[in-house]
Amino acid sequence: MSSLVTGPDGLARPAWAAASDLLRGYYDTEWGMPVTDEQGLFERISLEAFQSGLSWATILRKRPAFRDAFADFDPDTVAGFDDATVEALMQDARIVRNARKIRATVTNARATVGLRGRHGPGTGLAEFVWSFRPARTPVPGRIEDVPTTSPESVALSKALKKEGFVFVGPTTMFALMEAVGMVDTHLLGSHRRGCSGLWDAEGKSTGDPW
Repeated sequence: MSSLVTGPDGLARPAWAAASDLLRGYYDTEWGMPVTDEQGLFERISLEAFQSGLSWATILRKRPAFRDAFADFDPDTVAGFDDATVEALMQDARIVRNARKIRATVTNARATVGLRGRHGPGTGLAEFVWSFRPARTPVPGRIEDVPTTSPESVALSKALKKEGFVFVGPTTMFALMEAVGMVDTHLLGSHRRGCSGLWDAEGKSTGDPW
């Protein structure tokens, strides 16, 4: 049985991406496209952490509020958040009011700032994360064929934890890798398969994202 749904526009998408206009728009324009800047990677790591135990649709609906609350996920600004700021965020009903996740975002902002240049001139979060990109990507025909972890996501998780990051488990990091184009788990037959331009039909790397 196919895991794809053909919409009124004649385009095939996985069922999760056809569930609402919000998810459809995210899938069609953003999910799986390369993100190679520090602020963009920090935002997505933060949102993946907040998503833990919740639906992605919930996080997407709250994304504008998250951006407002966390200074557009500017790492330098968030790294300066103190206990009073965290307490104020806990009163902000627009976001997910989870103290551990809010504090994790601040912790990860500080780790992001601390990572700059640590592994050589010009290195930072984006270069660090993308260094774990695999040589091949999955080529799933059904949703059941999409993995939830990989050796690379396990390695990335361990490496980020060593750098001081939290809420970056292997499953969360694989979801990040999917979201930012490090792997392509669009189903075969989806109109978005290959949209990043980084993989060929057999799942082999075709080039660098930079």
